[in-house]
Amino acid sequence: MSYLEKEVNRLVGQAIHRYSLLENGDRIMVAVSGGEDSMLCLWFLRHWLRKAPISYEIIPVHLDMGYEAGEWKRLSDYLRRLGYTFHIEETRYGIIAHGPENRGKSPCFICSMNRRKRLFELADAFGCNKIAMGHNADDLIETFFMNVFYVGEMSTMVPKQEMFQGVITIIRPLALVEKPKIRKMAQRLRLPVITNRCPSASESRRSDIREMLEGLYNRNSKIRGNIKRALGNVRPDYLL
Repeated sequence: MSYLEKEVNRLVGQAIHRYSLLENGDRIMVAVSGGEDSMLCLWFLRHWLRKAPISYEIIPVHLDMGYEAGEWKRLSDYLRRLGYTFHIEETRYGIIAHGPENRGKSPCFICSMNRRKRLFELADAFGCNKIAMGHNADDLIETFFMNVFYVGEMSTMVPKQEMFQGVITIIRPLALVEKPKIRKMAQRLRLPVITNRCPSASESRRSDIREMLEGLYNRNSKIRGNIKRALGNVRPDYLL
């Protein structure tokens, strides 16, 4: 393994062990959007299955938001070659979210809500107790600032989140891995990444936060790591 692969593998292992993401007998539905993050999340879950002292099942699921124009077929060929039992479903969630009936509302919120609702339904239908998502360290940082700026609270996504009184648990194996490392490793592994064609992909609140943070990262390379550490180094006595 290259230095990059060893470093990413170390961070994934750290998340898995620190937050007890994987357990013997798990049936894990992997939400594969087709982006670099979710594809690498799937790759690592397969990688860890071969070396972990436990056994678990993986079921990749892909929801086409309505913009891919059949690009998901490349993904299905890839999953079939690896021998997965998988589910791919075409939806109109993205198109509906941008429709005239939702004018003035956040299309990202509507699309995300419908997508997550469907993922929960599929997890129940497939008998999965966990849903793995490809959110990374930068997603956690961006979510923190989105909640501070637009909600007025200090919170973010967490590596392990129980839903419906623990019936389904969301896990994020890449939660400690920064986006640039994910992008480089996905390219080296030649994962079949699907282009995000959503018209709001570069015009959302999250993209504004990302642009702000990228400016800071470019000026000081330590800021990204410092923010990531700060999310787990809270001093309540110095907060209102």
